[in-house]
Amino acid sequence: MRYVLLSLLLFTAQLSTAQTYDRQDSLRGTITPERVWWDLTYYHLTVEVLPERKSLVGSNLIQYEVLEPHQVIQVDLQPPLKITQVTQDGKVLDFKSEGNAHFISLQKEQKKGATESIVVTYSGQPREAVHAPWDGGISWKKDEKGKHFIASSCQGLGASVWWPCKDHMYDEVDSMLISVEVPKSLIDVSNGRLVKTEENKKKKTKTYHWAVSNPINNYGVNINIGNYTHWHETYAGEKGTLDIDNWVLRYNEKKARAQFKENHRMLEAFEHWFGPYPFYEDGFKLVEAPYLGMEHQSSVTYGNKFANGYLGRDLSGTGWGLKFDFIIIHESGHEWFANNITHRDAADMWIHESFTAYSEGIFVEYFYGTDAGREYARGTRMNIANAYPVIGDYGINAEHHDSDVYYKGSNMLNTLRSWINDDVLWREILRGLGEEFYHQTVTSQQIENYISQKADLDLAAFFDQYLRDTRLPILEYYSKDEILNYRWTNTVDGFNMPIQVTIDGVARTLTPQAGTWQQEMGTVLVVDPNYYIAEMKIK
Repeated sequence: MRYVLLSLLLFTAQLSTAQTYDRQDSLRGTITPERVWWDLTYYHLTVEVLPERKSLVGSNLIQYEVLEPHQVIQVDLQPPLKITQVTQDGKVLDFKSEGNAHFISLQKEQKKGATESIVVTYSGQPREAVHAPWDGGISWKKDEKGKHFIASSCQGLGASVWWPCKDHMYDEVDSMLISVEVPKSLIDVSNGRLVKTEENKKKKTKTYHWAVSNPINNYGVNINIGNYTHWHETYAGEKGTLDIDNWVLRYNEKKARAQFKENHRMLEAFEHWFGPYPFYEDGFKLVEAPYLGMEHQSSVTYGNKFANGYLGRDLSGTGWGLKFDFIIIHESGHEWFANNITHRDAADMWIHESFTAYSEGIFVEYFYGTDAGREYARGTRMNIANAYPVIGDYGINAEHHDSDVYYKGSNMLNTLRSWINDDVLWREILRGLGEEFYHQTVTSQQIENYISQKADLDLAAFFDQYLRDTRLPILEYYSKDEILNYRWTNTVDGFNMPIQVTIDGVARTLTPQAGTWQQEMGTVLVVDPNYYIAEMKIK
């Protein structure tokens, strides 16, 4: 979700600096030998939040299956937080720390197929998010009444900024319990379902226990702490009754009840396009947070000031962006793309952001018609720079911070829809992705192959052009003696995307070739505007 939807000048300036990596980026972004041998099965994260000290004290029980024998396990936790102790079966273990990565020597023989666990105890003052969610960490804020208003956000930066975990996207834990202790005047809202609340009278605190029954990525785990009020609703969805729980600061309840009706419209549109909401077992929550918003699984956070648009602005410039609450629609769209289908490597971040940016337009389409939705998608092109390839570097803790991952990818999908030219099939593909890769981590190649197979098209060059190259395809053309000449330029090898056009007012499909002139009878060419290409008329 991380928006860098600032001015083109600003984000182009950010791109002008070449990306460099260090040892910590490798340790975070690589499936190291100390990670590959074990598979996550369960977490029990227990944390006490101390607002006055801006501190955390807690532990994480990490349960895993041994895939191959190995005696060193990597757990991640970012300074200034410190691991105070690690145990297995009650025995204290030695560990060595290298920045964010901690290498724990296991005494017990790790046998293939066995289920084991360790308990990592930690404490300290976590990194504070200065401008969440972009920089990440813990937001230690106060609400308008002076009460503590606290939340986590850590996409890209990593969940290990506030709790010890296996901090790599490729391995999602199967289920987890989140136990958060806060001052008794406050409430914690986390992922999944609230199964128990305990009052600790001596400490004047309460502990909220949240159970997550579905696989969840690390950055999707969150804490939200404030003086909340709550109301419950249900939605009659494709898989039955879905529980919806809304959590907002008490003084915002009236306007939140009006604005959060958007939840039902979101579910109606996205279940139509993408298939059933992926986490019926855990329900859906929309939670007010002290920052703009984030796609935390089954606990989507919201800070869009209870208004339509993106903080009141239309990011498409078409007017359609003011017909919906951007944060509710975009962040909830991530439940399908980011939380259900999750990239294995941050280089493939487009799987999260391109589909979800595209979801904004098809939400508009569902309620306001095809022309409106596609106009919205085209309008977002003003956020595209074509400065770097959409797909980044693999095996490294790095993410793109430019809007091409969002809106170049979105317009690529809008273009592909025009190529397929069959809206029934297009919807089947979108819904089929959720079925094929249900609760899985995936690579870009898997997504590309699936779409190519279902569309019965060779899309290799198409995806290379839009995901791995910065150039925008140019359709060059000219008319001479009532013959139209046309070709593709500025393309990768093999790029031969057909396009829908009118020639002298008659609908046609052209099949331009890269670098080779083709001819058709006619003079006046008009290209379907939904193709994200450049046109050059040669005189």
